[in-house]
Amino acid sequence: MKSILIAAPVSGSGKTTVTIGLMECLRRRGLKVAPFKVGPDFIDPGYHRLVTGRPSINLDSWICSPGSVEELFSEAAGGADIAVIEGVMGLFDGFGGRSEEGSSAQIAKLTGSTVFLVIDAKGYARSIAAVVKGFVEFDPELRIGGVIFNNVSGESHARILREAVESTLPGLRVLGCIQRDKGIGLPSRHLGLVTAGEQPLSEDYLDRLEELIRSSIDLGALWAAAGSGKLLDLPPAPVPVGKRVRLAIARDEAFCFVYESNLRLLAEAGAELVEFSPLKDGALPEGISGIYLPGGYPELHAGPLAANRGMIESVAAAVEAGMPVYAECGGFIYLTRGVIGGSGGGDELQPFVGIFPVTTRLLERRKALGYREVKLQKESILGPAGSVARGHEFHYSEMEAMPEEIGMLYQVSRGQSDLGREGYLYRNCLASYIHLHFGSNPQMAAALVGACEKFKNS
Repeated sequence: MKSILIAAPVSGSGKTTVTIGLMECLRRRGLKVAPFKVGPDFIDPGYHRLVTGRPSINLDSWICSPGSVEELFSEAAGGADIAVIEGVMGLFDGFGGRSEEGSSAQIAKLTGSTVFLVIDAKGYARSIAAVVKGFVEFDPELRIGGVIFNNVSGESHARILREAVESTLPGLRVLGCIQRDKGIGLPSRHLGLVTAGEQPLSEDYLDRLEELIRSSIDLGALWAAAGSGKLLDLPPAPVPVGKRVRLAIARDEAFCFVYESNLRLLAEAGAELVEFSPLKDGALPEGISGIYLPGGYPELHAGPLAANRGMIESVAAAVEAGMPVYAECGGFIYLTRGVIGGSGGGDELQPFVGIFPVTTRLLERRKALGYREVKLQKESILGPAGSVARGHEFHYSEMEAMPEEIGMLYQVSRGQSDLGREGYLYRNCLASYIHLHFGSNPQMAAALVGACEKFKNS
């Protein structure tokens, strides 16, 4: 199996577009492509899945241990011809400035992948060689197989870029120069790209992108330079646990931010995952013993969500009955009194479930961004007191102060910084702005399934 990682010096260089284009080129040649995304992002993996037909797995070496990353990669890449990993931010950017922890560079080493640099060449001439040389020589343990220039103005510009690199770094291939094409850019908004569910990639778009990548990049040279991938010799999969509970998970245009690893761990722990749509379904699925409300963009669908009173009443009744409910970010917002500044705009409140008696307001500027570590302060649906897990927080909204009668489960930190208390509790409902990755503590998935089973049997 081959394995490549598409990286860049900085965000906004065109990694996602090039990655999707390469995946489409490889898929059209009959190859089985295993997609991956470095870091905690939810949106890019949705595009990967649309192109390859396989779930895209997040690989994050700060949230999960290096050993867990290697296992995740080996499990998901099994049976593929090539693994294509999209990097995050700049190649060496991660949790902090002193180490490679959480960076694309570390993931490349853990997975045995060759790195290919995508560089936005707008405004560059010979100086581009200094940028490339710095990245190639920064970490001698990292294998960089070539460079792809994006946003090139024309043939003359491409010639200067090639000459600059080839005369300075004769051992490094310039694999291609992609000329400017505004028609291949993916639409974006405040949390990143528009989700794949909202803007499915049309056949015309993929045809145009595949032709551009195929005509601009030496795919043969890329294949030859690709790493062989580092696949662990994993033990046989454990005998599947019988499905002990039905766990409803919200999956639609408003709730689409969920780690595939979370779903896999829940299924392995004995959950039958039953998808439902808070936008379109009139009530929760029958026979369930728990609810998972992941993140997404409920604010963009506030009107239809608020109008679906049948679903709102169904969720509220389940919470009041003591059913285990786990909600993250957008799912948390859905459980509040409602949102101001959502799809309707203005100061009108779009009413939601109201389990948590606060209002959510959309902001023009980002409210929170970054890695989070949580420590449970008492026993809950996610496990015993003292349990620790890691995740990520990123949102453009804020809530009113939560009433004192609403308990808080999490002690939150980032590195050595204490960020205070979070993770709000009402009956068996736990809601938070933080997206937890159960791969950082697989026992949490088992605990959630156990809580659902206890409710089922009560």
